[in-house]
Amino acid sequence: MGFQTIDVSHQDGISRIALNRPEVMNALNSAMRAEIAAAMTDLPQTTRCVVLTGSGRAFCSGQDLTDAGAGLNVERTLREEYEPMLAAIHDAPVPVIAAVNGVAAGAGANLALAADVVIAAESASFVQAFSRIGLIPDAGGTHIIPRAVGMARAMGMMLFADRVPAAKAAEWGLIWEAVPDAEFEAVVGARAKWLAEGPTAAFMAIREALRASDGNDMAAQLQVEARLQGRMGATRDFAEGVAAFLQKRAPQFQGR
Repeated sequence: MGFQTIDVSHQDGISRIALNRPEVMNALNSAMRAEIAAAMTDLPQTTRCVVLTGSGRAFCSGQDLTDAGAGLNVERTLREEYEPMLAAIHDAPVPVIAAVNGVAAGAGANLALAADVVIAAESASFVQAFSRIGLIPDAGGTHIIPRAVGMARAMGMMLFADRVPAAKAAEWGLIWEAVPDAEFEAVVGARAKWLAEGPTAAFMAIREALRASDGNDMAAQLQVEARLQGRMGATRDFAEGVAAFLQKRAPQFQGR
């Protein structure tokens, strides 16, 4: 499938999706939203990790305010274009890394935060810019951010629309890690390789368990753990992991 607003490549079990409108800091327009959703829902069977990143100096500056029609019916745009894109990331059959190479603003910040893991260059930043133009945060931000950083920080981010540097975002627990710019590509590559060579079924079960925990008390979560662990205990990957440990060798986990 040919894409006009994103670059997609597949190598060694890693699918890389790069937002590719650098002239507008990778602002999201209708075509890009559709293409991200399409790329995420049509991953090769060999894919075991997705890296979502930006081209040029930005990750994503948010909604393209010049996009024809987008400002005429914001609710329709969210329901018909943003929701399918975010659902495709949320429901991906493999782990998704957001590699934030530069500013992530507005819906662009929340696009990154929809990934399973966010790794940012130290020069990157996150901005809930919506209130600057009289809107509320969308693209899942009001769900993800307070759960990650608490209500006080979420409220401050959204009311004041201040820039949150990557290092502070990591300190707050909004993202997994901020790394020096010179090491960014290497760290992302190493993290993606770890996931691509790991036990995909277990990774997905970890994600399922953590998501379930938000609405569970301890007793209910113990039931989730037992159910998922029972499923994992019957996998080839568990048998291989134990065998590799006993034989003092690297495990060879299967794909999805």
